[in-house]
Amino acid sequence: MLHLEIVTPEKKVFSDKVADVYLPGADGEIGVLDLHAALVTSLTAGELRYQKDGSSHELAIGSGFAEISDDKIIILTDMALGEEEIDEAAAQAAIERAEEQLKTFEHNDNLEEFTHLQGLIAQNLAKLNLKRKRRH
Repeated sequence: MLHLEIVTPEKKVFSDKVADVYLPGADGEIGVLDLHAALVTSLTAGELRYQKDGSSHELAIGSGFAEISDDKIIILTDMALGEEEIDEAAAQAAIERAEEQLKTFEHNDNLEEFTHLQGLIAQNLAKLNLKRKRRH
């Protein structure tokens, strides 16, 4: 069993034993089983899945980092939400606002703001993908 801990700036979202974890890594999905090699990796906005007591659980997460050791995974992320916490209309509206702002960006505009808007789009897409996944 692995001990999974998910922490956002606001709170500890989850801390418990799980069977396996699948993370949205910067270079693709990372699967973690018991006794995984030690690793520190960056995470992108996407879907985090884990198995607990024979059930699959999913969260939409933002960017962040994962520290993996023999039997422990610590996730530090700027967002971690379950399907029931996601407001689909608000996420869609946030994407549309950010995309409109990106359309008006000039090449010499603030790179930090540009990156922030891209991050907002990625986070809200992760929310929408998780929320809409159940419908199909």
